Amino acid sequence: MTFHYETQPLPTWLGWYVHQLPASWHRASTFLMFAIELIVPWGACAPRPLRRVACGLLVALQVVIAATGNYGFFNLLILGLCLLLWDDEAWWPFRWRGQRAQTPDTAQPRRWPTWCVAPVALIVFLLSLPHVLGSFRWQLTWPQPIATVLQWTAPWRTVNPYGLFAVMTTSRPEIMLEGSNDGKTWVPYAFAWKPGEIRQRPAFVAPYMPRLDWQMWFAALGTAQRHPWVERLMAQILRGNPAVLGLLAYNPFPDAPPRMLRAMVYQYHFTDVTTLRATGAWWRRERQGLYLPVMSLQR
Repeated sequence: MTFHYETQPLPTWLGWYVHQLPASWHRASTFLMFAIELIVPWGACAPRPLRRVACGLLVALQVVIAATGNYGFFNLLILGLCLLLWDDEAWWPFRWRGQRAQTPDTAQPRRWPTWCVAPVALIVFLLSLPHVLGSFRWQLTWPQPIATVLQWTAPWRTVNPYGLFAVMTTSRPEIMLEGSNDGKTWVPYAFAWKPGEIRQRPAFVAPYMPRLDWQMWFAALGTAQRHPWVERLMAQILRGNPAVLGLLAYNPFPDAPPRMLRAMVYQYHFTDVTTLRATGAWWRRERQGLYLPVMSLQR
């Protein structure tokens, strides 16, 4: 958690403040996070009181995630699933007036017989076991029959390894697009939401999903060869494509596209409270080098 708030795709200004908390707090929150993500979900199968406690803890985790980072509608989807942990009796007082005159059905619902449920549960458990062990980076060689079954069932997505971000990134490279007409003076383009100008405060954007800003985060973690769309993006900027320029927050060449465009990589870090008060900078950065060589169009 000492890296999470700083290196996540689109942090908020609240994430900046949480990042400033002591390392002991981050260690404790890491333990709490793993407990909520790995143990609490089993409460969905528990009796009603424990199920409601599980719902409260899961909701609290999603609220913290949404407050410190922009994950689009991801948190809303999880919160919607949490509502299912409250049964019909809990929602009865909120029903429409015409329905309140009735009484809730107290008949016990019919349940699937154990002889039917148990084999299915066993199969799901066995199929998910390799994914669980793989999450702990245990390299195991499975017998050929098991490997064949896993390969056969994989396209059905019956079980999946969980993780929107299963591996924590420990650095934050950012791609900045810079244009020039003389090859000496380079002026940056500004994106709407991802870090750029170091004094720009991280903002709230969720539940809107700024796809370009998100994809720039992924591209910076890889290479230009693995993300060829970045080169195509630059070509469209050089052509002055209004649809593409409309995805950016600021175009430093409003009259005509620049003759040259380059993609530079900078390493970004959160500043501390003292620096923010003294300079107004939320970020500090170091230049790393070229992500793509200088591009120009034949004119």
